[in-house]
This record gives sequence, C-alpha cells and structure tokens, in this order.
Amino acid sequence: MWIGIGIAVAVLGIWYIGTYNSFRSLDIKIEEALSGIDVALTKRFDTLTKMWDLAKKYMKHEEGTLTKVVELRQKNSGTLKDAQELSDEMTKLQAGLNVVVEQYPDLKSNQTIQEVQQASFNVEEHLQAARRLYNSNVSIYNQKMVMFPSSIVAGIISATKKDFFEAEASKREDVKFD
Repeated sequence: MWIGIGIAVAVLGIWYIGTYNSFRSLDIKIEEALSGIDVALTKRFDTLTKMWDLAKKYMKHEEGTLTKVVELRQKNSGTLKDAQELSDEMTKLQAGLNVVVEQYPDLKSNQTIQEVQQASFNVEEHLQAARRLYNSNVSIYNQKMVMFPSSIVAGIISATKKDFFEAEASKREDVKFD
C-alpha cells in the first residue's frame, strides 16, 4: 500500500513539475515574442527615419514629424501597452509621411524613396508576423491556464491571464472609399 501511495505521489510530483515548467516556458516564449515586436518597431523606426531624411530634402516645414518619431521611440519601455501605443502613433506618422511623398512628384519618383517604401512594406509584414506570434503564444498560455488539470498548477503559482496585442484603433474602423 505504501508503495502505491509513493508511486502516486511521485507521478503527481512529476506531472506538477512538468506543468510548472510548461508555464515558465510559455512565459519565456511570450517575452521573446514581445521582444520580437519591439525589434520590428525598431526596424519601423529606422525605416521611417530614412524615409524622413529623404523627404525632408523636399520640405522644410515638417521638422516636427521627425522629432515626434524620436520622442515616441524613446518613451517605449518594452511593455505591451507602450508597444501598442507606439505602434498606433507610428502608424499615424507613417501615413503622414506617405501623404508627403505623394505631394512631391520628384520625391515620389526617386528610386531611393521607392526602395525605402518597399522596405517599409517589408517591415510592416515583419511587425504583423511578430504580433501574430505573440498572440499565438498568449493564446496557448491562456488556454493552458484555464484547462483542467493544468488550471490547478496555474492557481497554485498564481498565473494571471496575459493580454493580446490588439489592432490599432484606426485599423478597426470601416474602410471608406471616396
């Protein structure tokens, strides 16, 4: 009888350790994915800065835009909330830069600006992929947290639900074609 109890305790202990390690592993994956978003935002910043450097040759009155981009980049503390706010603001600034490019035919036809715009498109794709990876890891974590029997371990270690990276408010609106 004691052998049976010992085996049951050992099996439960091994299961607990495995489940606990699984939660920790998912935590690390979520942090890594959030870091991937930060890397993509940094690439986006660099690309926008290059686009700005090219565009400012054609316009002198928009100096506040670069200052705003730099300020936004510096205030990112690496949290999900800051990353979302930074992403929202940089999306608005990028749209403004694209409008400026459209307004200056010489700039629009410049091969370098076209290359930077293509790089910007690629950065946006990378950013979307990083967001999807983050949200996928959060989904796995949150599911594991609420599903029995791993929810027992989640309760013991006081695991809390992780937030998803959400779309910018401007991208949730209906597209209007005029």
